[in-house]
Amino acid sequence: MIRSSETLNQPWERRLARETERTGSGALARRRLLLLAAGAAALPGGRMVRADDYPSRPVRLVVGFAAGGAADIVARLIGQWLSQRLHQSFIIENRPGAGSNTAAEAVIKAPPDGYTLLHVTVSNAINQTLYEKLTLDIRRDIAPVASVYGSPGVLVINPAVPAATVAELIDYAKARPGQINMGSAGNGSPQHLYGELFKSMTGVALVHVPYRAYPNALADLIGGQLQVMFDALASSIEHIKAGRLRALAVTTAARSPALPDIPTVGEFVPGYEASGWQGIGAPRGTPAEIIDRLNREIMAGLADPQMTARIAGLGGVALPGTPADFGNLIAADIAKWGAVVKRAGIMVE
Repeated sequence: MIRSSETLNQPWERRLARETERTGSGALARRRLLLLAAGAAALPGGRMVRADDYPSRPVRLVVGFAAGGAADIVARLIGQWLSQRLHQSFIIENRPGAGSNTAAEAVIKAPPDGYTLLHVTVSNAINQTLYEKLTLDIRRDIAPVASVYGSPGVLVINPAVPAATVAELIDYAKARPGQINMGSAGNGSPQHLYGELFKSMTGVALVHVPYRAYPNALADLIGGQLQVMFDALASSIEHIKAGRLRALAVTTAARSPALPDIPTVGEFVPGYEASGWQGIGAPRGTPAEIIDRLNREIMAGLADPQMTARIAGLGGVALPGTPADFGNLIAADIAKWGAVVKRAGIMVE
C-alpha cells in the first residue's frame, strides 16, 4: 500500500529505521521501501523524480507579453529547441497583463512538476518594487532554471537633435531643462527606468512621455515629437542603419557586436549600465532533477552556433549560466531597479 506523501518525503535513512523498528527485519524494511519508492515515482505528484523520463507530455511555457514581441520571439526560439531536444512539445502560451504579473501568477499556481514554466524577463525584477500591492515574490515563488538571452539597450535620438555624442546630448539637454522629451513603452517599463537611471547619474531634466503602445512611441521618435529614447537594440537597429534614428551609445557595460563602433553610455557616464535579459523559471518546489535537466538542454542550445546566430540576429547575446547564476541575476536587478523606482517616485497601480 502506498503511504502518505508525508511519509514518502522523509529522508531515506529515517524511513528505513522506522520500517525496521515496525517489522523487526531490516531486509523486509528494505523491500517495503523499494516498493514505496517505486510507487512514489509512479505518482503524478510523487517527489521521487526520474529526470530521464521528463517530459512525458507537452510542457507549457507561459509568456507575459503579446505574441510577436521580443519576449515571445525568444520564448519560441528556446521552446523550439527544447521540443527538438526532449522530443516533446513546448507550447508557448501568451498571457499578457499587469506588466507580465498575470503570467507569473498563473505559473505560481500551477503544480510544481515541470510541465508549466515561466518566461522570466527583467520586467519581473522591476515589478517587485514597481507594484506596491504585488502579492507574488519572484524570488520566493519561482525557481530559476536558466538565463537565455541578454538584450542590450541603445540610447537613440531623432536626427534633428544636434548631438553626435552622449556628452553633447547632456550639454544640449542641460541648456534646455524640461524641453527634451524622452519616450517609453509606459511607466515602469525597462525603457523608462534606463532613462531614469541616466537622468539621476547626469542631472539632466528629460521629460518622460509614457505610451500605451511601444510602436507609437517609436513612430513619434522618428517623427520628431520625441527627441530621445532608451530602446531595445533589437527594435531600433534597422532604423539606425537606415538613418531614421541616430545611435549615441549602447547601455550595456561592453560594446555590442551588432554595433561595434557605437560606444557605451558608461564611456561617458562612469558606472552606467542597463541590460535586459530573459530566461526560464518554474514554480517553486519543482524537483531539482527536472530543473537541472532543463538547464543542461538550454545550455546546449546556447552553445549551438545556429542558435547563437539567431540570438545575434535579434540584436542580443546568449546568456549561459547555472540556475544559481540566474537567481543571482534576478536578485541583483530587483535591488538595482528597486532603488531607481523609489528614487524616481514611479508608481503603478
